[in-house]
Amino acid sequence: NNAVLETKTAIISTGASWRKLNIPGEDRLINKGVAFCPHCDGPLFENKDVAVIGGGNSGVEAAIDLAGIVKHVTLFEYSSELKADTVLQDRLRSLSNVDIHTNARTAEVLGEDHVTGISYEDLNSGEMKELSLDGIFVQIGLVPNTSWIGDAVELNNRGEVVIDGNNNTNVPGIFAAGDVTDQKNKQIIISMGAGANAALNAFDYIIRN
Repeated sequence: NNAVLETKTAIISTGASWRKLNIPGEDRLINKGVAFCPHCDGPLFENKDVAVIGGGNSGVEAAIDLAGIVKHVTLFEYSSELKADTVLQDRLRSLSNVDIHTNARTAEVLGEDHVTGISYEDLNSGEMKELSLDGIFVQIGLVPNTSWIGDAVELNNRGEVVIDGNNNTNVPGIFAAGDVTDQKNKQIIISMGAGANAALNAFDYIIRN
């Protein structure tokens, strides 16, 4: 609404959003079988069949964690091989209730009022296939909520706000904290600590200036 706020300091803490598959059925079935947090929602799928989409560290870690809870995990990766660290891949492949599909393009989340399966293309053969499932965990990364910032502060190539150990951005008086930053590990407890750190350093900045 074109309002202007004036402040002595600012802390950017707008977080990040889960990257979506952007395929039919996904938005409609979020929280009805489509999930993004294996630690939050994994226990809801105890003794059920689920899929994990994404073969990076996040996806493989999620599949490993879920394998200890659910009946069966199927991991889908678009590329020809998983991108996760070798030690994670070795652990995943050692689990008896996990299947891995590479060269798989997810096409549609199936179901009316809850997830019943997924449709995907086998990129090796070009054949469309379906798999019956109770849940789908999307693990293809996070998108930092920085589109509104423009070039006001320095961003890295992933769009995250670049900070130092004191949560300073490259602009004096502007701090950032949490999943919006280039902090490696994205966890609530880390964001909470970073918020406290940013607040203390913002207070210190005001006192000294």
